[in-house]
Amino acid sequence: MAALRSGEQPGRQPRLGEDARRVRPREEAGPTGPRLAAADRDELAELVRRLSVVRGRFILSSGQRADYYVDVRRATLHHRAAPLIGRLIRQLTDDWDYAAVGGLTLGADPVAVAVMHAPGRPIDAFVVRKSVKTHGMQRLIEGAEVTGRRVLVVDDTSTTGASALQAVRAVREAGGEVVGVATVVDRDTGAAAAIQAEGLAYRSVLGLADLGLTAAEPSHTPPIR
Repeated sequence: MAALRSGEQPGRQPRLGEDARRVRPREEAGPTGPRLAAADRDELAELVRRLSVVRGRFILSSGQRADYYVDVRRATLHHRAAPLIGRLIRQLTDDWDYAAVGGLTLGADPVAVAVMHAPGRPIDAFVVRKSVKTHGMQRLIEGAEVTGRRVLVVDDTSTTGASALQAVRAVREAGGEVVGVATVVDRDTGAAAAIQAEGLAYRSVLGLADLGLTAAEPSHTPPIR
């Protein structure tokens, strides 16, 4: 006779789905903070490698040179990758208390929407424009109200952290409280230090090593405006 599990009664058969609930997915530690479901993270890394990594010679917006470009929007707007991103960022920031999520358009927009629609507690989304709209409501921040609320700033990828910090400043000027910054892919080129220097926690789902890449070479090329 098979051994009984704790809490089972003799002769009782587990209900449909009961065994599945007992088996938790394998998890692994994120860069900092809560643990991420390894299966989701591995699948996302594979999708980003396949969809987003473009080989060639590129000058990044920071002025740094690289022999690849990670176009993360090809993943954040993909039907399989987007739900993974939403779930993983929720897991990554599970110990942060926030009511809305958003960042600087365009890269942050699909990330924020993915987080909003991922399973879990209700979270609103907002968009930070690069400049104030000149007509209509003339708003810098669209979507969910941020004034008096705790919010998470997100981005698809970070090189220097400038885009995320622009969004942080906009939220703070609007009266919101930024609890931290989370990105899908960190390029390991200074974003973490820049964001942490502003007194903010910073986390990423993936790093370059997860994509089989190395950091961009230093360059004296002037930044692209």
